[in-house]
Amino acid sequence: MSELKYKRILLKLSGEALAAEGAYGIDPSSARNIALEIKEIYEMKVETAIVIGGGNIIRGSKAAEGGIEKVTGDYMGMLATVINGLALQDSLEKLGVSTRMLTSIEMNQIAEPYVRRRAIRHLEKGRAVIFAGGTGNPFFTTDTAASLRAMEINADVIFKATNVDGIYSADPMIDSSAIKLKNLSHIDILNKGLKIMDATSISLCMDNKLPIVVFDLRKHGNISRLLLGEKIGTLVGS
Repeated sequence: MSELKYKRILLKLSGEALAAEGAYGIDPSSARNIALEIKEIYEMKVETAIVIGGGNIIRGSKAAEGGIEKVTGDYMGMLATVINGLALQDSLEKLGVSTRMLTSIEMNQIAEPYVRRRAIRHLEKGRAVIFAGGTGNPFFTTDTAASLRAMEINADVIFKATNVDGIYSADPMIDSSAIKLKNLSHIDILNKGLKIMDATSISLCMDNKLPIVVFDLRKHGNISRLLLGEKIGTLVGS
């Protein structure tokens, strides 16, 4: 096997990745497909942490628009990420991937509370680690949770999974003239107002010189190819 470019990664998944196309909730086949991708890199002995969103169940911002208090809506969204984490954990373990889920909000009956040293130890022992519950605080997205956890565990990179093959100058689903941008700096993302991750998460990565790779999760084997140094998607940072 070729030498791995990254030894410890944080994979950021949207909640929608677990849903069937155009639907809400959890689609078991979608969860299994993601688990198969993770199993592939697990077998490459890559230390893998995962942060998953909850948008397939509820978004705090949407709940607030519907009249629910912002803080309450955000906590509802955090709980949605725990449901998704359990679904992904189940799919991974059915494939033989040793997995631990850690939550920022304590719920000891179903997951371990987040402790940085414990998370790192799980990674060192070869377990896939799912971080659920966001940051545990309202007003922060799971993108920010991903950046925060990546820095806490000393990840080499954040792999941001999307449904397009990188960052474009405009939404390629709407604007056919949109141009794919293969390399960007963190400050480019902020200055151009590109919405691939929220500004807080990008700023955290910029301040700590943590690279981000934005790629298409739907193409089988993309994560493995990135780990082997193939240029896929868009690289943000060095």
